[in-house]
Order: sequence, then C-alpha cells, then structure tokens
Amino acid sequence: MFDLFKRQPDDDHRSWSERLKAGLGASRERLARPLASVFGRKAMSSETLDELETALISADVGVPATAHLLADLAARWKRSPDDVDARELLKASLTELLLPIERPLVIGPERPYVIMLAGVNGAGKTTSIGKLARHLQHQDLSVLLAAGDTFRAAAREQLEAWGERNKVHVIAQQGGDAAAVMFDAISAASARKIDVVLADTAGRLPTQLHLMEELKKIRRVIARAKPGAPHETLLVLDANTGQNALAQVAAFDAAIGLTGLVLTKLDGTAKGGVVAAIAKTRPIPLKFIGVGEQIEDLHEFSAREFVDALVG
Repeated sequence: MFDLFKRQPDDDHRSWSERLKAGLGASRERLARPLASVFGRKAMSSETLDELETALISADVGVPATAHLLADLAARWKRSPDDVDARELLKASLTELLLPIERPLVIGPERPYVIMLAGVNGAGKTTSIGKLARHLQHQDLSVLLAAGDTFRAAAREQLEAWGERNKVHVIAQQGGDAAAVMFDAISAASARKIDVVLADTAGRLPTQLHLMEELKKIRRVIARAKPGAPHETLLVLDANTGQNALAQVAAFDAAIGLTGLVLTKLDGTAKGGVVAAIAKTRPIPLKFIGVGEQIEDLHEFSAREFVDALVG
C-alpha cells in the first residue's frame, strides 16, 4: 500500500494563501531581483521594459503574454500619477489577463456527474484525483473513482489507497480494457446513486498517436454509458514543463475537448509564470492548482491570490 501521507494534513496550520506563497517561492525569486531594479525607478523607459521583459520570460510567462503585459503596463503607467507603485500596475495587468481562466468547477445536476482526467506520465494525475475527491466530499457529494489506468498496477494500487483514505468506492480491473472500466464504474455509480465519478486514465504523450486514439475511445464509451458525459474533461499539467504545457493543452484539447486544467507541482518549479502563457495562448479554464503533496494542497484557482503570491 502506498504511503501517501507522511504527515497528517492538520500538521500544517498555514492558510491556503500562505501555502501558495511558499509554493511559488522559486517562481517569485526568479522575478524578484529584476523587478526590484525596474520598480525602483520613477520613469518607464525602454531599458526598464527590456529588463522586465527578460524577467517575465525567465519565469516562463512566454513571448505572447509578455508582449501583452508590457504593452498594457506601459499604457497604465502613462495614465497614472508620478508616485504610482509600478508593482501594483503589473499585478493589475496580470490579474486582468488571468481572470478569464478563473472559473471554478461546478457540479451540475446530472447524476452521476462524470469527470474525466487525462495527462502525460508523471503529471500528478492520480494524486490530483485523490485530492479532488476530498474537495468534492467537502461539498457533501458522494464520489466513486474509476481506475482507468490499466497499464500500471501501481496506478491502480495508488488510486485504491486514495479511495481507502477518502472512504470512497474504487472500480478497478487487473489489466483489461480501460473503456470497460469506465462503463462498469458509471453503471455502478448509477446503481449506488453516487453523485460524481472521477475517471482516471493512463498517462500518455501527445506524440503517442495510438494512445491518443485510445483516449478518444474511452471518451466515446463514457458517452455511451451516460449520455452527455463526460460532463468535465480535465487535463492535469506539471508546472515544471513550462512552455511545453501549451503543446500538451493543444494536443489533448484536439483529441478529447478539454473543459478545464489542473496545474500541479507549482511548489517545485520556477516556471509559475506559465499560467499567464496559458491564459494568453490557450485560455482554457484553470480549475485547480497544486502546491504540495498533502491532501489540502490542491485548491481552486484564484487570479488575484495567484498574482499576489507570484509578484509579492
């Protein structure tokens, strides 16, 4: 059995904002010195903008989002008083860019409400499902987990460990067909009057075309088992992939039609600015972000909270 919890969740008494700020420490540090230099000046010059451009790109904000932010910041600067706090102007620009992708997960009236999750190997998908199950339970919703990663026995065991921890049912098979697991899980959820099915799938790279075709098949089977399902299709992304996340979003969206994203491992990366790149280039709603391994470290994305933690 997996040792998922080396310490109990209530050992960490910090608020979510404190954990988020700590988790984004590496990303904030990458921005800190250039921003201190830029914002210590009273005038916005081409040299200032060049330094800020370097700082933003180094934090994986990406070229399109950086260009947008610089233009918006310059415009805000021109119409602001001389004593304006330039850091607050940047935070306002960033927040405005990110607000359109701040759309929380809302469970609709369908029962069972089916949420399909996909992602590349090692993105943190199975762990995110365990945390998402707890999030839904806090809303007084019953949950069933579908162990659709039939390639790895360890993935099934890990999901079963989360099921045991959260006291939720897990539908799993040894080997076999992932689509069949999904069909069985939805049938079981209907019979047991379960509110939400969280459907795990095996990790795969977008370049593995046969596996992407299998993912499409899984989605079709879910739709046959429950017309209108999946009601949400979420892609789990590892923040450490930086700009490569954009290619993953594009490929998985083309294959299965994404309705939202989950961004994990922000606490282990200096690439937190990729959220801005996603907002500018692939503005799919960012439902959740993760900043740690504990069950409470997955949280609904808030643009303002994120910007405050990133910029300081």
